[in-house]
Amino acid sequence: MKPRISMITLGVADLKRSIEFYQKGLGFPRHGEGEQVAFFNLNGSWLGLYGREALAEDAQISSEGTGFNAFAIAHNVHSEKEVDEVMQQALDAGAELVKQPQRVFWGGYSGYFKDPDGHLWEIAYNPFTWVGPQDDSVDK
Repeated sequence: MKPRISMITLGVADLKRSIEFYQKGLGFPRHGEGEQVAFFNLNGSWLGLYGREALAEDAQISSEGTGFNAFAIAHNVHSEKEVDEVMQQALDAGAELVKQPQRVFWGGYSGYFKDPDGHLWEIAYNPFTWVGPQDDSVDK
């Protein structure tokens, strides 16, 4: 298996609400139009949105689940200022603040929010190395 993530698909309760959050609120570019699924090009990978029940059914598992899902999606940016800007954009779009952006123990700067379905996102600046697609590594 080659080391890459092609797509992350999030099971959502209200597809229309989630499309609004990611497309209009966060500015993610949507690929195509679908009534039961949405795709966004994330510069090296894709984000899919699909009904929570349907996604669980496709994987042949229960859709029940609450609390911490034991993972977070990270979005790395080029500065502390950009962390603050992206966090504010997410909050303005309807995200729930989980952890205010701040300097963290490993030497970077990050904060967390939850999307409308409770999916945990970290917005982070790593001053030691760029974490992201190679073509996005140019300093801003």
